[in-house]
Amino acid sequence: MNSRKNFSIYLAFILMIAGYSSASGQTVNVTGSLAETELKRGSSVKGRVVLSIPEGLHVNSNKPDSEYAIPTTVRITGEGFKLGSIDYPSGQNRKFQFSEVDLNVYEGEVTIPFTLTVPRNFRGNSLTVKAVVRYQACTDEVCYPPRNKEITMTAPVR
Repeated sequence: MNSRKNFSIYLAFILMIAGYSSASGQTVNVTGSLAETELKRGSSVKGRVVLSIPEGLHVNSNKPDSEYAIPTTVRITGEGFKLGSIDYPSGQNRKFQFSEVDLNVYEGEVTIPFTLTVPRNFRGNSLTVKAVVRYQACTDEVCYPPRNKEITMTAPVR
């Protein structure tokens, strides 16, 4: 009898881990690009970070309207350029089982544009732009721990 109880507990634990692994395996794909394939000294260039959020998941927007929800943020770093604006899109207000209030979220494919300027006195033959995207993915029932994804964009400079 005791071994049957232990087996049941063990089986429940395995199923719980399998359920978490399959849900957390649906990660958000993060990509980015610069609008120009070759950058010019003394000019501005537009770039974008794209989040591809699988069906059944959403991420909190940059302004989720809850002190407990972790907002999606993009941090752009690199040397030799001046960062302009990062323009977060508006999300959608949705009500979920785990929240008493509507949350502002992103679903599907979301583009976050940014602008940077390459100074006239830029030294080097290429520009490297790193973006770290922090987001919290959720289903309609539960939120997963926040994640950081780093991407790198490069382009030659003339």
